[in-house]
Amino acid sequence: MWEDRYANAAGYLFGEAPAQMLVENPWMIDGADTCLCVADGEGRNSVWLAKQGLSVASFDLSPTAVERAHALGVKTGVQVDAHVSDWESWDWSSSFDLVVAVFVQFMGPEARVRQFETLRQAVRPGGRLVLHGYTPDQVEFGTGGPPNPENMYTTELLNNAFGDWRVLRLAAYEREVQEGRGHSGQSALIDLVAEKPVA
Repeated sequence: MWEDRYANAAGYLFGEAPAQMLVENPWMIDGADTCLCVADGEGRNSVWLAKQGLSVASFDLSPTAVERAHALGVKTGVQVDAHVSDWESWDWSSSFDLVVAVFVQFMGPEARVRQFETLRQAVRPGGRLVLHGYTPDQVEFGTGGPPNPENMYTTELLNNAFGDWRVLRLAAYEREVQEGRGHSGQSALIDLVAEKPVA
């Protein structure tokens, strides 16, 4: 499905600019050198993070999206180590200072348990996880994301999943989003920034 969406899109489906949440919270990357962007699509977020001086690896299952991520890096003058991979095929044994997951709500509640486990595993002790997505109210807006409310996040869900870490930001809010044709209009958003304990 995703390869078809990207391959049939004229230009960048979600635009070339990073998610607003990243730009508005630059403190999240303080002290980080390495970064993993999961299900990164066409590279708008990984390229922006590389521009901030991080060594960034990324993956997406769409070859077209990864090709565009490489092209965006070249255009921007940075290098991102972008790979074609699905979630389960990615090598989760490496850990990073920063793991960024933006709009990765393509998994239902059962698969999400494993998804969250792998995200936790990929963050080194003392590192941070950045999760940006939609709340169930997004289904009513219909301006991006899956049509399934059970795929969405709530503050309770994220606090239950990551509350044993140091939660630096957990916020649900609504705003106008203009991120290409894929995310456009009033949106119900949620952010989590959590720091993994050192011991």
